[in-house]
Amino acid sequence: MAKKVVDGDLDIERLRFLPDDEVCKELVKLDGVGVWTAEMLLIFSMQRPNILSFGDLAILRGMRMVYHHRQISKKLFEKYKKRLPPYASVASLYFWAVAGGAVPEMKDYFPKSRNRPTIGKLTLTNSSSSE
Repeated sequence: MAKKVVDGDLDIERLRFLPDDEVCKELVKLDGVGVWTAEMLLIFSMQRPNILSFGDLAILRGMRMVYHHRQISKKLFEKYKKRLPPYASVASLYFWAVAGGAVPEMKDYFPKSRNRPTIGKLTLTNSSSSE
């Protein structure tokens, strides 16, 4: 990314004036930058106040725990996201905290399966599941 800025291929100052979705579109054009990375840059580097990432597993886990769902579909995510403007980034911080155990009484409602898929001796689990 630094080379793109130095070479003039990316006008980083212009990004400050673009809406969130446009900044995201510009950033994902860069090699190695996906939507999740762009959204994290929006939150932490650009301090944008209204970002909630569907691609963030901890946010999804926090949402499952707060709203008592087994899964958060894209449709359900969008429903809850509509309630959070203009401070969805603050909600992201709270969802991360909940997912990390900040409220011990809260549990993850992700379905627990006895028949998890395996590869050799390795049992595959959902990293956001708590057992």
